[in-house]
Amino acid sequence: MSFRATAHHPALILDDVRGAQKMLSGVARVTALEGSRHLTELVGSPVHLKCENLQRTGSFKLRGAYVRISGLTPVERAAGVVAASAGNHAQGVALASSLLGVRSTVFMPVGAPLPKVAATREYGAEVRLHGQVVDETLAAAERYAEETGAVFIHPFDHPDIIAGQGTVGLEILEQCPEVRTIVLGIGGGGFAAGVAVAVKALRPDVRIVGVQAEGAACYPPSLAVGHPVSLDSPATMADGIKVGRPGDVPYRLVEELVDEVRTVTEDELSSALLLCLERAKLVVEPAGASPVAALLSDPKAFRGPVVAVLSGGNVDPLLMQRILRHGMSAAGRYLSLRLRLTDRPGALAALLAALTVADANVLDISHVRTDPRLGLTEAEVDLRLETKGPQHCAEVEAALRAAGYRVMS
Repeated sequence: MSFRATAHHPALILDDVRGAQKMLSGVARVTALEGSRHLTELVGSPVHLKCENLQRTGSFKLRGAYVRISGLTPVERAAGVVAASAGNHAQGVALASSLLGVRSTVFMPVGAPLPKVAATREYGAEVRLHGQVVDETLAAAERYAEETGAVFIHPFDHPDIIAGQGTVGLEILEQCPEVRTIVLGIGGGGFAAGVAVAVKALRPDVRIVGVQAEGAACYPPSLAVGHPVSLDSPATMADGIKVGRPGDVPYRLVEELVDEVRTVTEDELSSALLLCLERAKLVVEPAGASPVAALLSDPKAFRGPVVAVLSGGNVDPLLMQRILRHGMSAAGRYLSLRLRLTDRPGALAALLAALTVADANVLDISHVRTDPRLGLTEAEVDLRLETKGPQHCAEVEAALRAAGYRVMS
């Protein structure tokens, strides 16, 4: 498939995205659009979740990779393809290449999560671990392309990639024709650019809102000066949108067609991931939860019906553990307290009984009786409690004070 756009003139149009949709028929799933009662109540109008976390390979990346590799000439296919990625793009390229009978080599950072490395291999790619950060991995993949003649498959900076990702926008309009706002994460910009091309051509009234992690937000400063600029050291747990510089091709499309780019904090990402798991029963990676984080941080800023795109669900189990703990804390589900009580038999048991009445679950407890700061008849207790949220935290503290305990923090 040959698109009209080039790296120097990104004139991607609706027909390109429609052509990509035909190409992906029977390859990419038409992912579900699920309603969210909790977010609907919060925003004050219908909110739907577009579940690209349930796409083949666990993210939307298969769409663009398949379209890009499909467009290679026979000579290019014979030379094979190479990509660099810490996860989602790696798996998308690996599966797309296998489906098309093309040899693929994927460079991944040395510290890439083992489940993602294993999945990429299982999809048929030769995996080479190189570099500690993605920039080093990317450089190694580009050198490999120069040395071997393999075609480098960029994760977002190519018209074919953008057209493939844009098919998500066509599906949203088919599944929710009344949509008024689409919220989606932005890394390099290929996904947002593709969705915006498709949606704005058919429904220019639909507002497109991009979301970046606060510590890796390359688009706000770029849009402010009118061209892509690089961040010195992007930092976020949302590796799917951890990009230091917008792509040249998607940048112009985002600048023209995306209505707003917002940022969210790590705490907001954690809380959003926890909400997706608890309320929607959906496993979502931090980048995929970024649209939900934006809705949670400023729910009244979005005109509904809203579609929030959950772009991926490939999260390492160990990272998931840490994120869930962080999310519980950010959501006010943990309470840390230090209090003093009289050092006598049964005092600690009485404290635990009071916590039972307050319906707080003890996670950790430290009972100190020999600190020189304490009086002869005093003991100090450090508690870490699991609660039901901020209001319950306040109720637990009030109950302890009412019971006569001296709460220090």
